[in-house]
Amino acid sequence: MSAVLSLALAGMLLPKGAGAQQLTQRLILKDGSYQSVTKYEMQGDRVHYLSAERYEWEDIPSSLVDWDATRKYNDALTSGKMRTRMVETPEEREEREKEAANSPEVAPGLRLPGSGGVFLLDQFQGKPELAEIVQNGSEVNKTAAKKSVLRAAVNPFGSNKKAFEIKGEHAQIQSHGPRPAIYIDIDEGQSAAALNERFRLVRLTVTKDARIVGNVKVTVGGKVTQQTSFVPANVVQQGTGAWIVLTPNQDLANGEYAVVEMLSPEEMNLYVWDFGVNPNAPLNPNTWQPVPGK
Repeated sequence: MSAVLSLALAGMLLPKGAGAQQLTQRLILKDGSYQSVTKYEMQGDRVHYLSAERYEWEDIPSSLVDWDATRKYNDALTSGKMRTRMVETPEEREEREKEAANSPEVAPGLRLPGSGGVFLLDQFQGKPELAEIVQNGSEVNKTAAKKSVLRAAVNPFGSNKKAFEIKGEHAQIQSHGPRPAIYIDIDEGQSAAALNERFRLVRLTVTKDARIVGNVKVTVGGKVTQQTSFVPANVVQQGTGAWIVLTPNQDLANGEYAVVEMLSPEEMNLYVWDFGVNPNAPLNPNTWQPVPGK
């Protein structure tokens, strides 16, 4: 419920096509609990709904839903008969204020979510939008990595050179401009690198069905180093919250790229945030649009 309150009070992001005044309905379950939703539909024996708290599509067996209570509540809500005021607990207020403080505006009416993540600020047909970049698991020698630390995935007694790659020739998210801004707010983790060295921009080499992040070398003593095509970029703090913004120092050529996390000068996270640069790419999926001012 706190996420819904922060959305209404702090002018947070809405998925494309979702109205700013869209009512939050409830799927009331037979055990007395409920799910806050903005919309839902039946799909066989399951209910497919858009969570008003997590802003993701989820599913639940229809047999768990108390349909009489659900219809009664939502009918009263949409008819205007319900006047129940939402009472905010101190914990919810603290969370809302924290999220609001960590939601800087990056374009008119367009704010980053207080919950964090990695987002690419794009311009599509002259309009700003945010596209979330999901972390993508890389592979070493086409063997799925089970850990996110590079040294844990490399066998020092094997070949002294291994390919560090991502499946697929293109990333799902494509920047339509040549100099995208990447906003990052993730858990601190165990990185020992400084802010301007922790996150680096890499140009990927596209091969059949894969994109090569770089080559990994292992010395006889087991020391791991990587050969990657780093792109000069600037990394600075964004606002007063936890967000940082990474921007390339010059326009990027069309192609495939990734933001990589350096755990130390000799260690790289195997899971990267991949994107491409293509002015002719279609609209990115599930983009965040500006919320019109009142």
